Amino acid sequence: MVRKSGDFGGFRAVLRWLSRLVLLVLLLLAGLIILYRFVPPVSTLMLARMLLHEKVERDYLPLDRFSPNLLAAVVMSEDAHFCHHHGVDWGAMREVIDEGGISGPARGASTITMQVAKNLFLWPGRSYIRKGFEIPLALLLDRVWPKPRVLEIYLNIAEWGDGIFGAEAASEAYFHKSAADLSLHEAALLAAVLPDPYTRSALHPNWRVTIHARIVERRVTRTSGFLDCVR
Repeated sequence: MVRKSGDFGGFRAVLRWLSRLVLLVLLLLAGLIILYRFVPPVSTLMLARMLLHEKVERDYLPLDRFSPNLLAAVVMSEDAHFCHHHGVDWGAMREVIDEGGISGPARGASTITMQVAKNLFLWPGRSYIRKGFEIPLALLLDRVWPKPRVLEIYLNIAEWGDGIFGAEAASEAYFHKSAADLSLHEAALLAAVLPDPYTRSALHPNWRVTIHARIVERRVTRTSGFLDCVR
């Protein structure tokens, strides 16, 4: 059967439309990456809650306003090699791939940079498809933004409870003080909440939070120099 030339014309039109859409998305992404290098960003989850008129609490702080205890606790808890990788911890990633089944990885092994990429530009959940976008975005962010900026954004967009975004809002909600004044124990409790902010609480820590916080405190006090890249 001879295919009509009109069929090819329609196919080419669809390809042109898709090409323009991809180009538009890439330009938008590039613009946001440049913009967020200098202005406080809004995560996709925050934006979704705002559009649905749901609670969003966030008080943005520059990195030098956060307690050093919080910086140390969060990095030690979430990404101990933050200062040494280039956005992706390939060793941890290989472990996740080896352990993952057909439905995707059972645990994230995401670096702080990868979590920033996900929170700003992608969607929640765990799958190889999302990782396929998350990894190149993290590599790009590590090239474009300095380490202090990556950590500053993470501390200001991470979710610490239902509608509670950023360490300042979390510190005020749980301890009634600024994130600038957190003790190491309080900072470790906040860090222990990050893996699951909907079932974990720094105000009423369960045994998982308590053990996690103790491990973080011990590691912070025994380790030096692991935050040189943000000082």
